[in-house]
Amino acid sequence: MTSLFRPALDLMAQYAAYHRDRRNITTHFIGIPLIVFAISVLLARAEFSVGETPMNAAIIAWALSALWYVTRGNLVLGVATALTNGLLTALAMTAAQGTTAGWLTVGLVSFIIGWMFQFVGHYYEGRKPAFVDDLVGLLVGPMFVVGEAMFTLGWGRPLLAEIERRVGPTHLRDLAHP
Repeated sequence: MTSLFRPALDLMAQYAAYHRDRRNITTHFIGIPLIVFAISVLLARAEFSVGETPMNAAIIAWALSALWYVTRGNLVLGVATALTNGLLTALAMTAAQGTTAGWLTVGLVSFIIGWMFQFVGHYYEGRKPAFVDDLVGLLVGPMFVVGEAMFTLGWGRPLLAEIERRVGPTHLRDLAHP
């Protein structure tokens, strides 16, 4: 595993190298948010107090990851990713309020479906997921999806250009002639 504390550009380019097929990227727009949501749902029931303040493991995981995202050298991308994950965590905490069976069902089903989307995407890609070679990819995935959404909206053209210079443009892999 390489350094956890690389700049956003290096992290995004390494992750993008495993994600050049547009169908794979599209499946990640569904799979990664579902996985982030599911992990937050499952962690939300690990409750404790910090002084008088009620807390849970989902909030701690979000706060630590948010700190990591905003310190990768691209503040706009870091804040956007932290806010997106914060919204998913807030939704997850609501979903975790039900019965134990409901909490586990929502968490586990979301997690499984999220990973199904990931693996379907990597079928199109013809490559294993990035985290197999570098566990930091599990943190980079949400930043990549947020970055791709922002690129689509016109933000970050220089970042996108540098990523494509390093790893090439996106494409549709010919499944008949891999």
